[in-house]
Amino acid sequence: MTEHMLLVVGGRIQTLRKAAALGIRFVLIQHKDQFVPEAAELAEAVLIADYTDWDVTRPLVEAAQQAYGFTRVASITEPGLVPAGRISDHLGLGNTSEEVAELLRDKHAMRRHLAASPSPEVRALSVAAAEVDGVEALTAFGAEHGYPFVLKPVDATASLGVVRIDGPEQAAEAWAGVEALRARTDLQWGAFFTIGRFIAEQYIAGPEYSVESFSFAGRHIVLAVTEKLTGGGFIELGHALPARLDPADERRVEEAVARFLDAMGLTDGAAHTELRLSPTGPQIIESHNRMGGDRIFDLLDSAYGIDLEEWIVAWQFGLVPALTERPVPRHAAATRFLSAEPGRVVEIQGADEARALDDVIDVETTVRPGDTVGELRGNWDRVGQVLVTGADTEAAVATAERLTEKVTVVTTPLNDSHGKTAS
Repeated sequence: MTEHMLLVVGGRIQTLRKAAALGIRFVLIQHKDQFVPEAAELAEAVLIADYTDWDVTRPLVEAAQQAYGFTRVASITEPGLVPAGRISDHLGLGNTSEEVAELLRDKHAMRRHLAASPSPEVRALSVAAAEVDGVEALTAFGAEHGYPFVLKPVDATASLGVVRIDGPEQAAEAWAGVEALRARTDLQWGAFFTIGRFIAEQYIAGPEYSVESFSFAGRHIVLAVTEKLTGGGFIELGHALPARLDPADERRVEEAVARFLDAMGLTDGAAHTELRLSPTGPQIIESHNRMGGDRIFDLLDSAYGIDLEEWIVAWQFGLVPALTERPVPRHAAATRFLSAEPGRVVEIQGADEARALDDVIDVETTVRPGDTVGELRGNWDRVGQVLVTGADTEAAVATAERLTEKVTVVTTPLNDSHGKTAS
């Protein structure tokens, strides 16, 4: 065991296992709804609290630091990023600051920050945006900046509540959707995020990518560019890496992300940045100072041999060497998501057979017989995913798409006894 001592804010049990395997001792502060008993066996101490409530968190972490002497703080979960920054600032730990974490969380603040940059190259990474509070504000934004434009929550995640507005006649319906979303009580992150403020921002045309990066004391290394399948809307239907990009376009993406992270003030750790390659160049959609969701980190590990979750805790104590250039993939990897017809789940077919295939990383289903499946309104409404490898990206994508036809979730309407099958 080493004397490395870390405070972990929220997150997965897998993070704690990896920290323990590295010999890192840690204190965990975790929300009661996310606590896993195994964490108590791995941690020096576990604090059960709403870590997004600073009045509660501050005295707890002050006492924990005095008792256990942690010198760094880390979080890989979206709700924990800003609290981790605040804790770091308050205790002088030198991690990513609350200001930087908040700039990345608050999409309107990010847009304002980029627009205020003295660098025209940085300003070109963004688009016009404004906070909106009703139908009149939507139509005013469209009149000023044109159509289409995007309406989305300021600080939500998982493509929740993101809609495209193509003309003034859609404004009333779009705002009715805002009010309906605010009224929902079944949101997955409901304990952490309140759906409140919304922004309108100019629509960015072009193919969409996410960029997985890691920053080493201010030097940003792109680990992989991931191509994204979103279908006709904003719900993510799949990912594949390395992206099938022209080398010149890939360099433009890499340079844009480094320029963006510099502008945001991020110097250390993982980042997951979403952008589109527009006709005028790469433009940022949003970014986060964490690894990407949707198990992109598993695709990265399979294709590049990089366990980003391990790196996040290991880099805190210099337990991984700083990269000086981009890694080279060993092969490609892809994921496609499963959906189902709304209703009650009757059966899941083909999952065990798919898991046994050589080129399958995993088949994950998030529902069981008896569960209820609703309409596909956001990423959280998907019912599972298949993750696969391939000799190249085209082969990996083809395998993933083929498996979505074999792994099926059978549902029956709530008022019917006959099952319907969907992939």
